[in-house]
Amino acid sequence: MSVSHEILDVVDENDNVIARKTRGEIHAAGLMHRAVHILVFNSKGELFLQKRSMSKDEQPGKWDSSAAGHVDSGEAYLDCAQREIAEELGIVAEQSMQELFKLPASMLTGNEHCMVYRYTFDGPLVLQAEEIDDGRWVSHATMDRMVTEEDPCLTESIRLIWQEYRHSSHANR
Repeated sequence: MSVSHEILDVVDENDNVIARKTRGEIHAAGLMHRAVHILVFNSKGELFLQKRSMSKDEQPGKWDSSAAGHVDSGEAYLDCAQREIAEELGIVAEQSMQELFKLPASMLTGNEHCMVYRYTFDGPLVLQAEEIDDGRWVSHATMDRMVTEEDPCLTESIRLIWQEYRHSSHANR
């Protein structure tokens, strides 16, 4: 099945399911739906950023969260996060992911209610070639600078997620 034909839940402003449609229909109509973002940190505290594939239909070639994806219809946020981190980075999550916060759907999130997780990992990453063109580890200071300077190479979502992360108590854990 092509990506545009994936079946996703359409949700309202309170994240209640109101319909099911294909990803293509949801994006074309600008409907609210669900997504996850995972921030993967190494033991040095560096964040892994992925560079979105140039073949992506949205924000190709931009730096984004470590792993992310749409929540399939009927799928739980955590199940989606575990699936996405395995598919995109080759990580089989052996420890619990830390749920950080949830961002409400908005224009900045692409009308996605975004559940954000944190995971710590030092092993080798296996990047999914269809989704990711490159990846790199960045320090908190580098990420702060990129967000503050509104670096156009970052997706809007990762800027928003990083701002929330840094303003929350999670950044100091």
